[in-house]
Amino acid sequence: MTRRSTWTGDDHGSITLELAILTPAMILLLGLVALAGRVEVAASAVEHAATSGARAASLARTVDAAQVAASEAVGRELDAQGLRCATSTVTVEATGLAAPLGEPAAVTVTTSCTVTMSDLAVPGLPGSRTLTGQATSAVDRYRGR
Repeated sequence: MTRRSTWTGDDHGSITLELAILTPAMILLLGLVALAGRVEVAASAVEHAATSGARAASLARTVDAAQVAASEAVGRELDAQGLRCATSTVTVEATGLAAPLGEPAAVTVTTSCTVTMSDLAVPGLPGSRTLTGQATSAVDRYRGR
C-alpha cells in the first residue's frame, strides 16, 4: 500500500508577490551601482585634467604663466569630459621653474571640483561631492628659464 501525497496548491501567487517586493530593491541596487560608476568616471576625469594642467604648467616660463596655462588646460579637459563643476580650484606649485639650469625641477597641479549629485545621476538628487586630482610633471632641466 503506497500513500500518495496530494499538493493542494496553497502557494499560488507567491512568486508574483516575491517579485513585486524584490523588483524595487533590485532597481535601487542597480541605481546605486550606476551612481558609484558615474562618481568614479568623474574622479578619473578630474585626475586627467590635473595631469593635463601639470603638463601645460611645466611648459610655461614663469609661475604666473604656469598658473594661467594650468587653469586653461584643466578647464578645457573638464569641458571635454562633460563635467560641470559647481566650484573648482586649480593650485600650481611651480617653484621648480626658478631652479638653475641643469637642475631637476617639477611642477605640481592640484585640481578640486565640486559636482552635484543631480549632474552625475538622477536630476533632483540632493547633495554634492568634491573630487580632487593631483599630478606632477617634470620641467626640462636644460630649457632656458
